[in-house]
Amino acid sequence: MKQVNIGGVPEHFNLAWYLTLKNGEYKAEGINLRWHDYFGGTGAMCKSLRSGEIDIAVILTEGIIKDIIDGNPSSIVQTFVETPLIWGIHVADKSEFKTIKDIKGTRAAISRYGSGSHLMAYINAKNNNWNLDTDLNFEVIKNLTGAVEGLTNGDADYFMWEKFTTKPLVDDGTFRRIGECPSPWPCFVIAVRDEFIENNKEELKIILDIINTTTLDFKSIPSIDRTISNRYDQEIEDVQEWLSITEWSQDVIDEKTIEKVQDELLKLDIISKKVNYSNLVTKI
Repeated sequence: MKQVNIGGVPEHFNLAWYLTLKNGEYKAEGINLRWHDYFGGTGAMCKSLRSGEIDIAVILTEGIIKDIIDGNPSSIVQTFVETPLIWGIHVADKSEFKTIKDIKGTRAAISRYGSGSHLMAYINAKNNNWNLDTDLNFEVIKNLTGAVEGLTNGDADYFMWEKFTTKPLVDDGTFRRIGECPSPWPCFVIAVRDEFIENNKEELKIILDIINTTTLDFKSIPSIDRTISNRYDQEIEDVQEWLSITEWSQDVIDEKTIEKVQDELLKLDIISKKVNYSNLVTKI
């Protein structure tokens, strides 16, 4: 049986992977797919793709594009979630900051450099006409637990993370959400190490077929809202709202979207150059 390692954030977006694994669908095809939770998000997954610790990552679009341009020997094989990610902008509940204007020039908590929380801080700064050189400061906090500690202790001032994942922390008074910042493109893609693509194309096709069959009808799964609510400790109303605004994809990311992401990252000085579509995307 072929062992394949895959990584992703332990969030509701990836429940389809859990369900297909639980049903033994990959093993039925001779593939031992091993899921690895990445609490540190995209930056941590980029590192593991580079080292070969994982073969596949369900990863933020902007983060993996930046890392492939920076030398990560991987390729995007398809879009996973078509809709934007809604990033909540959070401060500690007892913080003096009340609006996005108040956090200009303060310290953003980020999981690591090159992560989504890092890159989206630039998008938020641009949206609000901040000076990208003087109005952005960063404190590395590794993950959501680190963000809770960092904001509560005053080591950082604000934190950007997917708003439904952090909603329980807003509800219990740990964080206050002072704004939102949607990603300007499809939020999650599936990226695969180039070496794995070259040597295991048939297995990769099978894995993609299985997950795509599930995401195609994901919203029709009986009581899926209750399953998500129970598994991820979220209010049923929040889950229903999230499901209503989220669409999965079974398609290869298009050239226009890749151009848009690169244009934005280049403008923000996050990447130093643009590369051809074929350098970033492999069609399976």
